Amino acid sequence: MQFPVDKPNVLKDFAAFLRCPCLLIPSGLRSPEARRAWTTMLALDLGGLLLILLPLIMGWQAFFGLPSADVFGKFPARLLLPAIVLAAPLAEEIIFRGWQTGRPRALWLAFSSVLGIAAIVGAQQARSDLGVVIALFVALLIIAGGWIILRKVRAVPAWFEAAFPVTFYLVAGGFALVHLSNYPALSLLAVPMVLPQFWGGLTLGFIRLRFGLPASILAHACSNAAAVGLVFVLEGLGLI
Repeated sequence: MQFPVDKPNVLKDFAAFLRCPCLLIPSGLRSPEARRAWTTMLALDLGGLLLILLPLIMGWQAFFGLPSADVFGKFPARLLLPAIVLAAPLAEEIIFRGWQTGRPRALWLAFSSVLGIAAIVGAQQARSDLGVVIALFVALLIIAGGWIILRKVRAVPAWFEAAFPVTFYLVAGGFALVHLSNYPALSLLAVPMVLPQFWGGLTLGFIRLRFGLPASILAHACSNAAAVGLVFVLEGLGLI
């Protein structure tokens, strides 16, 4: 499915998409209309994040006395901004949304990468350096082999298209829950703290499918930069 780009009403398209997620044909960002529509979606993403969700979770955190995210402490100061604003958006968009068009090569890359990571983690748990090297080598061979074999296959599998509405929301939820690792203590009360990431999973998922992967990576980077900037401002004011 492809929404019209000559007279875009991207907010209406987004609402329709959320009611029934479906595969889209990305338009890219080359046309002025597409760039305006992307900017509108970015404004919606940032508005929901900064004006609604972040104040909401700050109130939730204060009411229940929950600890703050310790993600900033996981990186040296000089690497903080590059990690959060550049590396994280790139890696997370590739992992969570790079394959969401359903193209066989992208699905193969996602599936084989998960298996490869599982094999490497298993070898690490067994404390076998040789096993890690072998698992990494085999994973790269499998990924490259499938990528070459499937290079001319473009048809989306019927099972993927049928499962997509559920898959889209599962991925958005999984994207949010992964960010619970940003907090030092896990509990049910901490789950609402990742509502901003769930919102991001919805908006970035639509942006990825509507405009393409580079567009969602750029939007993700802008969103992270805005969140980090807000935290620095609030810390400077002594509000957090």
